[in-house]
Amino acid sequence: MIFKNKIKSAYIWPFIIIIALTGIFALILHAKFFHKPQNISPVNNISQNNGKKNALIIGLPADATNLIGNMAADAPTAEVTSQIYDGLVRYNRNFKIVPDLAKSWKIGNGGKTITFYLHHNIYWQNGQKFTAKDVLFTYRLMVNPKTPTPYSAEYLKVYKARIIGRYIFRVTYKKPYAPALSSWGLSILPEALLKGKNLLTTKLRSRPVGTGPYEFYKWVHGYEIILKANPRYFMGAPHIKRLIYKIVPDSSTMFLMLKSNGIDYMGLTPLQYRYETGGKKFNSRYKKYIHPSLSFTFLGYNLLDPLFKSVKVRRALSYAINKKEIIKGALLGLGIKCYGPFMPGTYFYNKNVKKYGYNPHKALQLLNKKGWRLKNGILEKGGRPFKFTILTPQGNSERLAAAEIIQQNLKKIGISAGIRVMEWTSLISEFIMKKRFQTVLLGFTITPNPYDNASIFMGSNIVPKGLNFTSFNDPEIDGLFRKARGTFNLKKQRKYYFEIQRLIAEKEPYTFLYIPYAMPVVKRTVKGIKPAPAGIGYNIRKWYYAGQ
Repeated sequence: MIFKNKIKSAYIWPFIIIIALTGIFALILHAKFFHKPQNISPVNNISQNNGKKNALIIGLPADATNLIGNMAADAPTAEVTSQIYDGLVRYNRNFKIVPDLAKSWKIGNGGKTITFYLHHNIYWQNGQKFTAKDVLFTYRLMVNPKTPTPYSAEYLKVYKARIIGRYIFRVTYKKPYAPALSSWGLSILPEALLKGKNLLTTKLRSRPVGTGPYEFYKWVHGYEIILKANPRYFMGAPHIKRLIYKIVPDSSTMFLMLKSNGIDYMGLTPLQYRYETGGKKFNSRYKKYIHPSLSFTFLGYNLLDPLFKSVKVRRALSYAINKKEIIKGALLGLGIKCYGPFMPGTYFYNKNVKKYGYNPHKALQLLNKKGWRLKNGILEKGGRPFKFTILTPQGNSERLAAAEIIQQNLKKIGISAGIRVMEWTSLISEFIMKKRFQTVLLGFTITPNPYDNASIFMGSNIVPKGLNFTSFNDPEIDGLFRKARGTFNLKKQRKYYFEIQRLIAEKEPYTFLYIPYAMPVVKRTVKGIKPAPAGIGYNIRKWYYAGQ
């Protein structure tokens, strides 16, 4: 999974959820598993080529943290690196696993062995040949305890990994492992450039080399990241020759840039979609899209904080929060209620879990059972008021509005909730991943693979080993995840995942809030966009400009 704060179409990180920002991240979510879509100044100079536009300027609400694939869990990094690197497999527009660097694979030994047959004609962006050695190197990097990655858990399950031939790579598991194939959508890294390097200091953190459709050109931290088309890309060079990621934390400023030709592609806020993009002039120049995003927004609790250790307290907070009001007020109706981390409408989604409807009276009853009493409008226990701080990222007006509604909801039952808006990179690296918070209002992508939720709910994946930053630890849920990953029988998997969802709803480590709509907008001169279940950004490589 990947932390989400906002972007374009539909990314699916192959093995985890990405911490997300909103808008454009609700659109791209994580193209890592999709395809994939130098001193350059001013921007307009590189946007023209023989009188025809040859660059796509994309609005990003936050900067990347680093550009080595697999080393970060935030959506801005995932968006950029998804264009630079490839995996052995990927999801297509319909969420089906298809070949990528591997042209085919064979599963044997009762599902315990996967043999990948690699393409022979792939080159790293520095001109060196890609081989099975790079795949083995990437695997070893992922299981090395010194590697700063939250994704190692997937690869520690591998019993043996070896090279069978120059272009054949085989992995063996001790037990059948249902998510195994999808996990090999991770970014494959170049052995020749990274072997023996310190991943915290290597220059490849800011000047990466991959095999993907775009290669690195320039990064001005906090301002822009520029990629150029890879002429040797094995599926054919992209039509659009440059991707320019403009880092604009403020959504209003980004929208002004869109209207003044400073941005070609961004995610709209509900306010912008509803009230600022309806005119004939705007719609003659831009095309809007809308669909439920592959993400969910939640209030997450630090379960190491004594305030939130009791499940009754967490349930009380969920009863005290009015989701309907949040969707109406913060999203202007452009979202749906969320009751868990699984993708609604899918085979593994359990719609019958416990739901916490808005009921402040019920909330106070539960809090009273834990010794909290309302005195003069203030909820207190032993003379100590019930108060905490909600952290949320800069650049997401809807999430800030949601936090303010939560603040007012809780005030009605005597709880004081402060709000602290933080710069994205600092929030993730210094507070979330170090567990220095009380509560956070964030988003995660929802992926087609239900086992991806293990990365945020299994006790073995508590940060830094995974993305379980709330420190939630339930042996029963852990056991069910292990059972689900150990069988290829879909009916059995469904049974286990239904029970996992039931238990998560009972334990309530998060208050699940809403699934926002993704609202990407693109200039009408951009062609080749084909909306699909994966969104619109999965095939940026095939986008082109009219007349190109």
